[in-house]
Amino acid sequence: MASEEVKEFTLGEDSELRFAAGDEDVCLELISGYAEVFGTELMLNKKYTFPARSRVAVFTWKSGTKLELVGPTTSAYVADSTPMVTYLNIHAAMEEARQKKEQSLHKPAGPRLLLVGPTDVGKSTVSRILCNYSVRRGRTPIFVELDVGQNSISVPGTVAAVLVHKTADVIDGFERNLPIVYHFGHTSPGKNLTLYSTLFKQLAHTINSQIQHHDDARIGGMIINTCGWVDGPGYKCIVQAASAFEVDVVIVLDHERLYSDLSKELPEFVRLTHVPKSGGVEQRNARVRSQMRGENIHRYFYGTRTTNLFPFTFDISFNAVTLCKIGAEQLPDSCIPFGMEVENHEEKVVIMEPSIEVKHHLFAFSQSTRADESIITSPVFGYCLVTDVDMETQSMTILCPQDKIPSKILVFSEVTHLDDQIKR
Repeated sequence: MASEEVKEFTLGEDSELRFAAGDEDVCLELISGYAEVFGTELMLNKKYTFPARSRVAVFTWKSGTKLELVGPTTSAYVADSTPMVTYLNIHAAMEEARQKKEQSLHKPAGPRLLLVGPTDVGKSTVSRILCNYSVRRGRTPIFVELDVGQNSISVPGTVAAVLVHKTADVIDGFERNLPIVYHFGHTSPGKNLTLYSTLFKQLAHTINSQIQHHDDARIGGMIINTCGWVDGPGYKCIVQAASAFEVDVVIVLDHERLYSDLSKELPEFVRLTHVPKSGGVEQRNARVRSQMRGENIHRYFYGTRTTNLFPFTFDISFNAVTLCKIGAEQLPDSCIPFGMEVENHEEKVVIMEPSIEVKHHLFAFSQSTRADESIITSPVFGYCLVTDVDMETQSMTILCPQDKIPSKILVFSEVTHLDDQIKR
């Protein structure tokens, strides 16, 4: 790279380098001192290559830390005011709670923390920091992702949870080994509030059942990330999630009214804390959010630069699978016979006829063996992407992480993705 693209920064105590990559990769290197990225420690003299459009904050506790940045950036500056000390205090309080529980109970359960706030206040980043700090203390927390729009565990349109065994990779984030995933099929909870509520309650029930036999996971506790919808029905979902996951700590980022409302609604034993957002957090428009979803789906099938995956492409007959979707159109009152109860259309499972309209859509491989309402509360094996539909041969081409389909029940998602990697 050209010499003018090399920048050096010296950080003071409790400060951070914030940078946004341009349309090319940016290489970061710790020259001296100590630094971490979202709670993961950097290795001295190792080059970390961040892809185009990355937004990164490199924090240090120690004065005199030197960093080198190589590559084009749209912004790069040192911030002396950060909320990292606040995040560390939250982590310290969680660890103190774990230690107290370990001493007092036969089957101790660690703290359960819920992160809430509007969009683009840094909830996902704080979740990652707290999980990393917990792992660095020898804990194995459960990370729960309720953000169906920007899910960091599975594809968009899901609620999921994963046991965090190791700190996140500086570039790639957490490993996604053996997550629990439930299919929602939309990128906003408002598309089907009834289903969304059912799914996160089912996820909470599944986790509670499984950790009874996993001491490390139980004492590690939960760190739960939520979507950015905080008004009206979105607020009700927050309250319901706090109850379903039996949380004892709620962190409200950058929303005083939400903090005030929750302080009146949540039980007294729930510790509520208001935290300002980091100055490095920026608003993302609809185009950027859509682009991030596309990158997430691409990673699901193809992995990352450091961990390549090689998905399979093959044809399956319409007769070999059953396509279905959750949710049906609501009948107007005039069409409902007198005396009949109104059907729960939001959780009705409908069989789909294969058509060209399913092209480019994601489908979930359900763990249910029947195409009925059991699909709703069944986790999924994973996802495939329909890349082509041939009505003449009555078959469709799918992109799949495995060389065979793990289930014959495929559940439709409104999430689409145009795969430009396929060789035709």
